[in-house]
Amino acid sequence: MTSHSEIAASSASKSAKPVSRRTFVAGAGVVVGAAVVGATATACGTTAPPAPALSPPSNAPKGALAATADIPVGGGGIADGVVITQPVAGTFEGFTATCTHAGCALSGVRNGLIECPCHGSKFRLDGTVEAGPAEKPLKKVPFRVDGDSIVRG
Repeated sequence: MTSHSEIAASSASKSAKPVSRRTFVAGAGVVVGAAVVGATATACGTTAPPAPALSPPSNAPKGALAATADIPVGGGGIADGVVITQPVAGTFEGFTATCTHAGCALSGVRNGLIECPCHGSKFRLDGTVEAGPAEKPLKKVPFRVDGDSIVRG
């Protein structure tokens, strides 16, 4: 009498076909390709946590973006779609918070550089490109300092 395991083993060996080298290599290529595409898509589509939002002082004039005291010398922050930097004490700059490479929202200012989380572009505090893939500087945004506030326009 034949056992169930002997029948199953016999059926498996009859139905199993050897895999050609070409089929194996093609299948492995598909798996590796899918992994690379998935990793690339993830890297290009990820975003860093948003930079802490700057807010104007409670007594700020209309259109205020931030308090001057909240913008560190040699650094900056993002308020209402505007990157505000202070390259040297008392000198403020304003730029759109959109990367010139692919239009991603910039994530913040760290270590003296304005960062884009999408593809790694970095901009200096004056808006010029430090590292690509972006090739164009950030677009300036007009603003004025009114007392202790930075005001759009």
